[in-house]
Amino acid sequence: MTAQVTRPVCDYEGSAYRTEFWGRGREYEDGAERAALRHLLPPTGRRLIDIGGGYGRIFPLYGGYDEVVLFDYARSQLQQGRELWGDAGPGGKPRYTYVAGDFYKFPFVPGLFDAVVMVRTLHHAADAPAVLRGVAQMLAPGGAFVLEFANKRNLKAILRRLLQRQDWSPFDREPVEFAKLNFDFHPAWMRERLNEAGLRVRETRAVSHFRIGLLKRVAPTGLLVALDRLVQPTGALCQLSPSVFVRCQGGGKTAAPAGAFFRCTICGSTMLVEKGEILSCANCGARFAMRDGVYDFKAPLEGGRG
Repeated sequence: MTAQVTRPVCDYEGSAYRTEFWGRGREYEDGAERAALRHLLPPTGRRLIDIGGGYGRIFPLYGGYDEVVLFDYARSQLQQGRELWGDAGPGGKPRYTYVAGDFYKFPFVPGLFDAVVMVRTLHHAADAPAVLRGVAQMLAPGGAFVLEFANKRNLKAILRRLLQRQDWSPFDREPVEFAKLNFDFHPAWMRERLNEAGLRVRETRAVSHFRIGLLKRVAPTGLLVALDRLVQPTGALCQLSPSVFVRCQGGGKTAAPAGAFFRCTICGSTMLVEKGEILSCANCGARFAMRDGVYDFKAPLEGGRG
């Protein structure tokens, strides 16, 4: 049996991410990212997953989907999300499912989602190609993947390098870890890794051009968001902004079978049986819990295999 590779995962468990990060002067970034997502994401579909979505900051943009899965490593973030959004949207649509797990071991059957969204998440991946391969596997044929990544070759990094205030080069294609489990990626490197995963880039937008503290303090947020929306299409030619959004198309050859949803993260079997608040794998015996409305695939329960 091949030994499973353990990779470090950034954990926001117990953090006040919603109030301490998004509640402190990031209205402009939030608005600019929503503008990009509105443009790139297909407005309707059957099933969507938001990977690393935390408490569901951009959930209001998913109203055209029948089912939405919020996937994150931090159970506390998912519990906040469930408190905010409940189990369904207005009129029962979308239906929401909250799943805790590791983005190196997605607990979903192949071909399950017609849309995958990953915003402010991949920059925590020490092995980004592995995450992208997992995304490609669970994307339905012809499905849409909207990815945001932190841009290594942004204008601020270029200027800092020219002024000799930065050791690493923004023009080097390899990712840079500027803080523990925080990575910036070169756009050309990212496009190559997406292609290798079978995810074809169809559109690119450069986002958050005006992420400057002084400018955000003196200029109205609405004006900055409107200006950013106007210049985001320049990403098709050049990406100098700190954030880059891409829409990719990909997926496997077949969609998930009707009724199939979860798969075991230990053996890969899709034969999971739900009884009460326990999911049991009929193949290897691993058991996974459902706690306070959150499916927990971070680790099998004690007494379960693995």
